Amino acid sequence: MNSQTDYKLLLSLAVIAIVWGTTYLGIRVAVESIPPWFVTTIRQGIATIIVGSIVWYHKQFTWIGFKNLKHHVIAAVLMIVIANGFTTMSEQTLPSGLTSILSALCPLVIFIGSVLVGLQKLKLKGFIGVIVGFLGVVFIFKDGLGDILDPNYKTGILFLSIGILGWSSGVVYTKIHTHKTNTIALDLFYQFLISAIIQCALAFTFTENINVHTWTAKSFYAVVYLAIFGSVITFFSYHYALKRVTAVQVSILSYVNTIIAVFLGWLLLDEVITTDFIIATILIIAGVFITNYKKN
Repeated sequence: MNSQTDYKLLLSLAVIAIVWGTTYLGIRVAVESIPPWFVTTIRQGIATIIVGSIVWYHKQFTWIGFKNLKHHVIAAVLMIVIANGFTTMSEQTLPSGLTSILSALCPLVIFIGSVLVGLQKLKLKGFIGVIVGFLGVVFIFKDGLGDILDPNYKTGILFLSIGILGWSSGVVYTKIHTHKTNTIALDLFYQFLISAIIQCALAFTFTENINVHTWTAKSFYAVVYLAIFGSVITFFSYHYALKRVTAVQVSILSYVNTIIAVFLGWLLLDEVITTDFIIATILIIAGVFITNYKKN
């Protein structure tokens, strides 16, 4: 791998670590006035138009065949419809701290799944790195762990758990099939399009009161942000990185998302950064380092 490719990979990993940390705030703002399935529908619809324009400009539009289409349908349903959809629904009721704790289970679930399907060898180093990073996330929100038992949050926790399983399964599935194509833009176009169609059907089926007049500009701008940065840019980066490093190495960057989320809370919401946060940050960085460390 040449130096240019290395820099592209580093940039992709940085985008995954930083930008996805902002999407928790974006989703929370979006669902303040827009029903969650409409949030995801508009988000993926905008993403489809953007990526479709890129594919059209580069003259890459082509029929991928039913066999490849099947792979895209599965990936879209797992990683976008289920993961993105149910996570968006969960943020109607769950506090951001609790959402971060549960979402940080993704690397652990992906690690177990990768081992089970043979993508990852069961190495102590990888397991320790995942656990250390997760402990860092728990350490940040240790005072709110009791919220897990709050009966008011049980529906949100259920939705988020479904989202976590969907995302983790989708990452492992995508990693298995990621070597079969080099057209990331075309792949994402099909996945975003498939997701937008399915989520649109879900939106009109499960939304009881559709009153567009109550949707605020603030929420809509949040959806646009989620589409451009949370879908197009980060999914490009994620798929690019998955072609070059293990699923666990990419997924563990979600721990860094927690640091970003807390930092934004301090920057925008005047939340206090405590000693616990500093210690947790050290643990998270240590977990990422342990998992990705190689002598060379």
